[in-house]
Amino acid sequence: MPPAFQEQSAERPDEGKRVLERLRQESLRLGFSRLGVTTAEPPPRLHHFSKWLDRGFAGVMEGWMRRHLSLRRSPDNLLPGVQSVIMLATDYDARRVDSSENPGRGQIARYAIGRDYHDVLRSRLNQLGGWLEEAMPGCKTRGVVDSAPLAEREFAARAGLGWFGKNTMLIDQRAGSYFFLSGLLTTVSFPVDYPVKVDHCGTCTACLDICPTDALPEPRVLDANRCISALTIEDHGPIAESYRPHFGNWIFGCDLCQEVCPWNRYAPGTEDPELQSMENEEMPSLVELLSLDKSAFREKFHGSPILRAKRVGLLRSAAIALGNHPSASCDISAGLHSLCKALQDEEPVLRGAAAWALGQWRQRIPTIATLIIDALQAQLGNEQDDTVQREIRSGIGQSE
Repeated sequence: MPPAFQEQSAERPDEGKRVLERLRQESLRLGFSRLGVTTAEPPPRLHHFSKWLDRGFAGVMEGWMRRHLSLRRSPDNLLPGVQSVIMLATDYDARRVDSSENPGRGQIARYAIGRDYHDVLRSRLNQLGGWLEEAMPGCKTRGVVDSAPLAEREFAARAGLGWFGKNTMLIDQRAGSYFFLSGLLTTVSFPVDYPVKVDHCGTCTACLDICPTDALPEPRVLDANRCISALTIEDHGPIAESYRPHFGNWIFGCDLCQEVCPWNRYAPGTEDPELQSMENEEMPSLVELLSLDKSAFREKFHGSPILRAKRVGLLRSAAIALGNHPSASCDISAGLHSLCKALQDEEPVLRGAAAWALGQWRQRIPTIATLIIDALQAQLGNEQDDTVQREIRSGIGQSE
């Protein structure tokens, strides 16, 4: 510990409390919603995380999570000499969009409609850390926004920011679960807050019951292999055919298990302009999305967390959404044109999704069945990818 801070701590024992109160006020000024403090002791539930990985529930994220498992064991791996973990909650827009009125548009998780929260919160954390380093000369800080191997929810729960809901989200009695978590590690030893001792979920199972892909096999356990949010954001490959009808028109994330949570009736939302909807529509046109090339995709979603899905992942999900709403989703001619164009895309995953969607249209819109079969057969004659060939044959109605 730096000598300057040792002397300050020994001679002014109440300084930590006074600085912490000022820190809370500064965090509010910067745009954070709530602040909690806990020690830097290792997260107590790390064995649950290891068991979750061993059960194969991490999906495509398993490799990254296993590689960084040892780093998660202690915050000291991220900031040597860390004494306190300051966890911050930042509310985001909690308004619910009724997707049933917009079947031709893709639905996006509420947290993703504004600027990329990584950028927003990282900037604020840097400012907060700078403020603390100035207030307590000699101390060190490091901000973390879910890109470093820190068990944010573990530390946030220990810092009193909520309890673990049955949907695995952290829930606050006053704010529900529509909030971001970020952390500020520091070598200052601050007084700690206390965790919520009561499981306020009680006997409610609304989140488990609503999940269309059964991604919550038991309370507080998420199977990312089945989760619509994980599949639309992290997985850029083909989606299992049995899951596709359950996607509805979700193309980036999924809020279903939060929408039904009774505690989210009290979610305050936010008026923060940086976390409000960007120029892009909150529910973009599926047909227009399928027209985006790589350059147009990057331009449209510049500064948005939607870039994480990559073009192939987002357009694949858009094609599936179109397949799920063939008769009411859009102008039939425009929809058919966009899917036929996607059928010839350079990405096999997108071609396969378009073939599946066209197959759904063939079955439900008899008037254009011949046009669809002709388009699929023409692509089949040129298709080199075995998986896409199977998708096309299925779309035509041919058995293997």
